[in-house]
Amino acid sequence: MKVKMILPALTEAESPFWRPIKYSLFPPLGLATLAAYLSPDDEIDLQDQHVEKVNLNDTPDLVVIQVYITNAYRAYAFADHYRARGIYVVLGGLHVTSLPEEAAPHADTIFLGPGEETFPEFLKDFKARRPKKQYASAVRSLVNIPPIRRDLIKRHLYLVPNSIVVTRGCPHHCDFCYKDAFFEGGKTFYTQVVDDALAEIDRLPGRHLYFLDDHLLGNAKFASALFEGMKGMNRVFQSAATVDSILRGDLIEQAADAGLRSLFVGFETFSPQNLRQSNKKQNLQKDYRKAVDRLHALGIMINGSFVFGLDDDDRDVFKRTVDWGVENGITTSTYHVLTPYPGTALYANMKREDRITTSNWDLYDTRHVVYKTKKLSAGELEEGYHWAYKEFYTWSNITRASLTHDSAKHTLKHFLYSGGWKKFEPLWNFVIKSKNLGTMLPLLESILSKVKNSGAISQEPEARIEEPESRSQEPEAIQKKLKATPSTQGVTKEVTTSLALPAEILSVK
Repeated sequence: MKVKMILPALTEAESPFWRPIKYSLFPPLGLATLAAYLSPDDEIDLQDQHVEKVNLNDTPDLVVIQVYITNAYRAYAFADHYRARGIYVVLGGLHVTSLPEEAAPHADTIFLGPGEETFPEFLKDFKARRPKKQYASAVRSLVNIPPIRRDLIKRHLYLVPNSIVVTRGCPHHCDFCYKDAFFEGGKTFYTQVVDDALAEIDRLPGRHLYFLDDHLLGNAKFASALFEGMKGMNRVFQSAATVDSILRGDLIEQAADAGLRSLFVGFETFSPQNLRQSNKKQNLQKDYRKAVDRLHALGIMINGSFVFGLDDDDRDVFKRTVDWGVENGITTSTYHVLTPYPGTALYANMKREDRITTSNWDLYDTRHVVYKTKKLSAGELEEGYHWAYKEFYTWSNITRASLTHDSAKHTLKHFLYSGGWKKFEPLWNFVIKSKNLGTMLPLLESILSKVKNSGAISQEPEARIEEPESRSQEPEAIQKKLKATPSTQGVTKEVTTSLALPAEILSVK
């Protein structure tokens, strides 16, 4: 059987003039995971439109397309193209699960929720010529799942080919997150068997790993055993976790010992009212600065995530957020315009209040305002979002943030990582188009090398969110460093495009 698997892209990812690096980070791990359930005799063609042109002139027996909100229209166009030629098409993923009525007319079969159980069931029915129109996930388990078909991944086209997912979902229930809709009808958070996860890691070449899990520390027992098993593997890895998990226990120290060098942290907002509005209870009464200090003491760089446009945000939120990130040495910041995805509690609430202004899914990219705002106008919100990116990544602020670290090595790593990521986009564009992105991986591994620990900061029992202090209140040592550093303001023209890294949206996640 010939099987075609497609991950459609956003339009700008195909631009012949400019290729943002964010679209060439991770391979289509969800589709490669589903491919493992196919027969070894099946001929599989896995194509990621982010990094290659999709061939539409073939005649496979089955087409599998992964759909998320900002590629939905393109996914439907591909599906319609193949169905018009009499080829069987299946659609799955976050957007299909959220809006099955919209997706169903474009497919012969749709999948709701994770695919570890339903895709093998479909394949059995398909070969027996009795496939169902819809499959919904109910059983949630990662026990004895087959190894991912990484042989189908074109590694040289990605900066981070060693992406991996060892858990599914998240234990928290934030109103703006798609997770509850995708995992409805079963477990919303579950893990692999530790030995299976370690075996998957062991199969990956090189040193670098990127865990795409929503919350790698979400199950402390699993994470602790995983990190213990990773000791001695000589790996360096990046992942994501919550403020609460960083402050609790010694799990973050175990992660650092196992090779954690960079962490995506969802700070989101400094406003307790906003946190309550979005049901992000795990961040309430937590001290963001103490979490940052603890990570820095372990030599872990931070990618801070922040959301603009919650109802308590005013015109000062952009400057407050940027200043806090710079003063606290956040290595990279990912900013988002609040986006009410279909299937989320946020979308349901805004729909009920008649606040949704458009159903053009191309605009649901966390860069555009798609709802009626309150304290900020839509124009102010989008303008502030772009200003925050531009301001945070000025050379002067990259330098200021770098100099907040005690270790000279950490300072240099911060400067190289932040500057290299955002200030050399023309170079990234050249490397991507010359199909040599894989050659940059050793440089990434070098920058992620270990910083000598200066002693972890212990958790604070009743820590709290602190409002950002003004720059005049910086520690004296930092002020002295800054005074001794020549200003780099205006060294290069800033780029105002979004840095937001769309985490890989997996059809089996």
